Amino acid sequence: MPQTQKREFKAEIAQMLDLVVNSLYSKKEIFLRELVSNASDAIDKAKFKALTDAALAAENPEWGIEIAVDVGAGTLMVSDNGIGMDLEELERNLGTIASSGTKAFRQALKEDKGADLPELIGQFGVGFYAAFMVADKVRVVSRRRGGEGAFMWESDMTGGYTVGESERDGFGTSVMLHLRDAHKEFLDEWRIRELIKKYSDFIAYPVKFRRIDVPADEKEEDRKRREESESKALNTMTALWKRAKKDVKDEEYAEFYKHLTHDWKEPLEKIPFSGEGAVEFKALLFLPREAGMEMYMPQTKKGLSLYVRNVFIGDDMEMLLPDYLRFVKGVVDSADLPLNVSREMLQDDAVIAKIKSAVTSKILSALEDLKKKAADAKEGETPAWRTFWDSFGCILKEGIHTDYANAERLKKLVMYPSAKNPDGKLISLEEYVKDMAPGQDSIYFLCAPKIENARVAPQIEQALRHKCDVLFFCDPVDEWLSESLREFDGKKFVDIARGDVQFGTETEREAEKSANEKSAVELKPLMDAVKARLEADLAEVRLSTRLADSPCCLVATENGLSPAMERMMRAMNKSAPKEKRVLELNASHPLVEKMKGLSGAELDDAVDLLYAQALVAEGSPVPDPARFGKLLVSLMLKG
Repeated sequence: MPQTQKREFKAEIAQMLDLVVNSLYSKKEIFLRELVSNASDAIDKAKFKALTDAALAAENPEWGIEIAVDVGAGTLMVSDNGIGMDLEELERNLGTIASSGTKAFRQALKEDKGADLPELIGQFGVGFYAAFMVADKVRVVSRRRGGEGAFMWESDMTGGYTVGESERDGFGTSVMLHLRDAHKEFLDEWRIRELIKKYSDFIAYPVKFRRIDVPADEKEEDRKRREESESKALNTMTALWKRAKKDVKDEEYAEFYKHLTHDWKEPLEKIPFSGEGAVEFKALLFLPREAGMEMYMPQTKKGLSLYVRNVFIGDDMEMLLPDYLRFVKGVVDSADLPLNVSREMLQDDAVIAKIKSAVTSKILSALEDLKKKAADAKEGETPAWRTFWDSFGCILKEGIHTDYANAERLKKLVMYPSAKNPDGKLISLEEYVKDMAPGQDSIYFLCAPKIENARVAPQIEQALRHKCDVLFFCDPVDEWLSESLREFDGKKFVDIARGDVQFGTETEREAEKSANEKSAVELKPLMDAVKARLEADLAEVRLSTRLADSPCCLVATENGLSPAMERMMRAMNKSAPKEKRVLELNASHPLVEKMKGLSGAELDDAVDLLYAQALVAEGSPVPDPARFGKLLVSLMLKG
């Protein structure tokens, strides 16, 4: 009978075991990921050492990992045919928590003149002890390649551990867990398949399932079905992000995207790339074709899936992307992170910060390329860039306000409808600046709830008369972002419906100013009457430099809230103070000229109707719709 010896855990190990088992991982199911990853590492070691010692792989028919369950006995066993361990290694690697065999192995290779290192995660370090989250006893049997005999390590975590001689048919390691009653779910084949698909789908070796306690009365048909199932790997073993782009078909990318996102449409664009330098990683990112309603819901999960050397760590890792790129889907696989990294650790990890920066830059570069290609699109063809912008442009704009480092790059990507361009056409800021009128030194914009409102807004009349284009900010986020835009290519952004605005050359401006000063004297009684009538709503009544065909318009004061911002704040249940605005009159309009001769109730009615018309023109609600309706009926009857 093989001899065994009882050992006590070192004092520091006993103190840390409770932390490892109860606090290190938030999900009990992680134990299977850890054990499969360890098995994969053991095979990596064997393959690497076999490069210089062929005898180590001589008896190996095919590298692989097996998960075997015995439902009756309540045991789950993970086996590999990798490098294996002798008695000394079992004690050293399993008797000392976080004393990683892989860590020592990598250090030895580094000392060997910088030999190329295989990608290893951490053989039997802290991760091994995750098994005790679901098991009350763990038994390890291992036979080292190139060594003699098999050895065992066993512990129930309460009284140290036992080591000694054992028996094993082939080389490698088997880890048997006696599961607690509360965790017998991990004996179910469907549950194991689910976890392998989730965490270990891209492990480079086949992971197969086997049922040990096969019923004695199993029918022939059931036996054939079971054996066929057990002969197939549970994992795909293909990490697309680690293959050269030229070696991957578009159909494979599309299939992986659908598997990752559950989107039934193919991706708009794929972005495979490698991060090199201080931090090395692989990434495979996708731009979806369209945004679902969930994209705008705050509780929606977002972020990329994170892998460490093909092993799944977690999805919806929002720390890998800035929020304004939350529509991007994909995976990042880093070799510079520990397998047992937690979300809390990731949030403050310097490696993650560097990955985030590189990923962000790569996505912006891909978007810049899409935008350049759009210029070569054939007539009648919708370029990929326009498809992207229509779906995610509103979200991308947020970065101008939140990502100062990339704000200038984002400004070159944003597109807007404008007064001089037909419906449906969008222009970039670069195109706007290139087409600026002679003498124009600012970028004019107008915030409006809809493009239809913007196109008929009276505030743009003089701008168009002077051949100045006006950008229409009609997305809900545009008004909020207008404060962050400030300038582009040395040109300041000017809200055409705010403060005092003038157009044309210096000579034309002086002439208009002189004409308005003269008209202001003549129209002062009318302007005073309008101000008195609407004192509760207006901060000022003045003559306009922005009107051409309309009798009046409303504009915000230089530092006041615009009506669009007021509406947005109320929609967000924020208290918005009532802003008094400025009513501008067109001194040359016949209606203003006619109002000079009115007085009393007739003037009051005309002022109320004029103010209501200005509100309607900008898309704001009329304060007294019933009175507005009566005044319109009265006016129509007079006509």
